[in-house]
Amino acid sequence: MEFWRRRRERLRERGPSGLSLLPWLLMGLGALSHLLGGEAPNPWIGGLGLLAFNTLYIAVVLRAFDPRARETPLTRWLLGGLAALTFGLAIGYGREWLLLFPLLGLAVGAVVRRGRMLFRVTFPLVAGAGAVTFWRDGWDSFGVVYGTFVSVMVTAAILALNDTVRQLRETREELARTAVEKERLRFSRDLHDLLGHTLSVVVVKSEAARRLAPHDLDAALAQVADIESVGRQALTEIREAVTGYREGSLAAELDRARDALSSAGVEPVVRRSGPLLEPAAEALFGWVVRESVTNAVRHSGASRCVVEISGTDGRARLTVTDDGRGGGHGPGAAAPVADGPGSGLRGLRERLAAAGGTLEAGPVPGGGFRVVAELPVEPAAPGTDAGDAQPDRC
Repeated sequence: MEFWRRRRERLRERGPSGLSLLPWLLMGLGALSHLLGGEAPNPWIGGLGLLAFNTLYIAVVLRAFDPRARETPLTRWLLGGLAALTFGLAIGYGREWLLLFPLLGLAVGAVVRRGRMLFRVTFPLVAGAGAVTFWRDGWDSFGVVYGTFVSVMVTAAILALNDTVRQLRETREELARTAVEKERLRFSRDLHDLLGHTLSVVVVKSEAARRLAPHDLDAALAQVADIESVGRQALTEIREAVTGYREGSLAAELDRARDALSSAGVEPVVRRSGPLLEPAAEALFGWVVRESVTNAVRHSGASRCVVEISGTDGRARLTVTDDGRGGGHGPGAAAPVADGPGSGLRGLRERLAAAGGTLEAGPVPGGGFRVVAELPVEPAAPGTDAGDAQPDRC
C-alpha cells in the first residue's frame, strides 16, 4: 500500500503525460467501421490515411508533453501535417470521419497551450471545421464543431494550468533552498562574530585575573565576575542568533568594546556625531565594532584604539583605527584574523554590501590598522539615543 501511495504522489507531482490523450483515438473507430463496412470509396487510400492520422496524432501528443520537443519546428510541421490530413479525410469521406476534428483539437490544445497564438490557431481551425462539416453533413454536424472548439480550449487550459502549478512548485522548492542557504550563512556569520569576540574577552580577562590573583585577590575576583557576566551575555546572544531575532545595539556594543579594550590594556577612544541611525544600521555597525575590536585585542598589540561614528542625512560612516602592528602585516606581528567565506572581514563586507554599503580594511601608513564601513541610512525616529557627540576616553 505504501508503494502505491508513493507512486500516486509521484505521478501527481509529475502531472499528465501524452499517454492521457491516446485513449481518445477510440473516436476514430467510426471511421474504421466505415472502411470495414465497404461503404467508403477507395478504401485503401482511406486506410492508409487513417493509419497516417493515428501515427501523426501519437507523435504530436507525445512530443507536446516534452517541453524541449514541443517548441521545435518539427512538432509544428507534424501538427500542420495532421491538420492537412484531417481536412483531406473529412472532405473526402465525411460522416464518421468528421470526428477526426475533435482529435485534431486535442493535439492543437496540447501543443499551443497559451498566448495569442492559441487564438490565432483555434478560430481558423473551428471555422474551417465548421465549413467542412456543414458542407458534408449539414446542421446535424454542429456538435462536431462545438466539440472541436471545446477540445482545443479545455485541453490548452488544463495543460497550461498544470505547467503553472509545476513552475510554482519548482519556484517554491528553489526559494526553500535559498532560504536554507541564507540561514546557514547568517548563522555561520553570527556564530563567528559572537564566539570570536566573547572568547577573546574571556581570554583577556582570564589572563588579567591570573596576573592579579597573587597581588590583589579582590581585583582578580572582579575579573572572574566579569567573565561570568560575559559568558551569560554570550549565551543570551547565541540563543537570539539561533532563533534569528538578534538585533545588535550599537550603544551596548560600544560599551563592550570599551571594556574589552581596557581589559587588554588598550586605551579606548569613542567619538560619535551626526544624525541618529535607524536600528538596522546600528545593528550592522555593531557587528563591525565587535569584529574590529576583537581583531585589535587579539592581533594588533596596540596601545590605543579609536572608534569614530559620523555621517550626514544620507550616509553614515564608522572608522575603527588602532596603532598596533597593522593587523598582522608588520614585522613580528601576530597572524591576522581568518578572512574566509562567511566569517571575519569578508562576512562583514557581505553584510554591508547586502544593505548597499561598503567596508574597507587595511594597514595605515606609519603603522596601525583601519577598518572603514559606510552605509546609506535614513534618520532614525526622534527620541533615539545617538550617543556621545564628544570624545569619550576610558
